[in-house]
Parts: sequence; C-alpha cells; structure tokens
Amino acid sequence: MNLEKYMLPCLSKTLFGIECLGCGFQRALFLLFQGEFLAAFKMYPAIYTTLLFLFFVALHFLDRSKNYNKILWISAIINVVFMIAGYYYKHFYI
Repeated sequence: MNLEKYMLPCLSKTLFGIECLGCGFQRALFLLFQGEFLAAFKMYPAIYTTLLFLFFVALHFLDRSKNYNKILWISAIINVVFMIAGYYYKHFYI
C-alpha cells in the first residue's frame, strides 16, 4: 500500500520551495512503522526525539497528578537541537 499519497504536503515547501524543520517526519514515521529504524533516522534525524517529546506531552495531558514541565522543556530543547542539526546536515552535506 502506498501511503505517501495520503501524506500532508509541507506548506513551507509548497508556498516557498524551502523545506521546514519538520520535513521528512511523516516519511520517517512510515519507515519506522515498517521496521526500518536506521532509514527512519536518515530520513529525519529528529524522529526519535520528536516521538519522545510527544510522549511527554501526552503524559502531561493524561496524568495531571505529576508535574512534567521540566522534562517537557528538556525534551523540547533536545528535540529542537536535533531538528536544527538534521536540517543543517540535509541541506549542506547531502
């Protein structure tokens, strides 16, 4: 089944021709579901940090008994670093 035809287009790439920091996430997630862990990382280096961040966001909303603010900020900063590094690598080294 070809799921790429159902993926959302990048608004930044569509309007301006420039990829955003999130470009490649959907394809990487699809590769991850297929068990292609290294290929998913190569497609979008921040795939694992993004999923970890989203996990903590879900915990923050589902478990109100604990304060997840500190771990949310730490995981968000780590995720942004991976996103910027991956973006830089994709555009200047590949």
